[in-house]
Amino acid sequence: MSAEREGSRVLRLLCLHGYRQNEDSFRARSGALRKVLRGRAELLFVVAPHAVAAQPQPGEAAPEPLEADSRGWWFSNPQEGTFNASEEASSCTGLEKSLDLVADALVKYSPIDGLLGFSQGAALVGIICALKQHGDSRFTFDFAIVIAGFKSRAAHHQSYYQEPITVPSLHVLGETDRVIPAELSRELASVFKEPVILTHPGGHFMPASLPQRKVYLEFLSQFLK
Repeated sequence: MSAEREGSRVLRLLCLHGYRQNEDSFRARSGALRKVLRGRAELLFVVAPHAVAAQPQPGEAAPEPLEADSRGWWFSNPQEGTFNASEEASSCTGLEKSLDLVADALVKYSPIDGLLGFSQGAALVGIICALKQHGDSRFTFDFAIVIAGFKSRAAHHQSYYQEPITVPSLHVLGETDRVIPAELSRELASVFKEPVILTHPGGHFMPASLPQRKVYLEFLSQFLK
């Protein structure tokens, strides 16, 4: 557990944005969640290392709203430089650079108590939790919040999901999410041991209304002790 800061205990969360987002847009879209967690958790944001083409490529499934500086954590189609969560790719590019970036951020912003990821960022959090499980000393944190997450379909990523992940985790999924359907998020959650699952009736966003607030705070409270 990370050392307590001066004054009241506030958890520090490193936040990984979704595909075609960036650090600034994710911070802006997390306003309601940051308000809900105020006094309990501080959200720190990093930007993915890979620039994404300004316009979606043909066949790219349900991209998130376009940003002026669109970023991604890895590409499932290296030739086109695109990503599709449902693509069963035989090869992909960019993951190692993203892992190095997150590892560096954990040092830069230390101490970090937990990771929070959204969409492709949540899928990356799942992979990092698996690496932590396997003893990768770069990744020092206590828990994960996985919002609209999914398992990577890349062939050489499947080894990350071969054994239960014991990192404490909260998985948030939208029953009407058309970008990352709820069943994909449940599939990732099933890899974790004793995951906390929070469902909401909405789509592809970070819910922060009263029912979700209660679950977030209950989950985080065990790390405030």
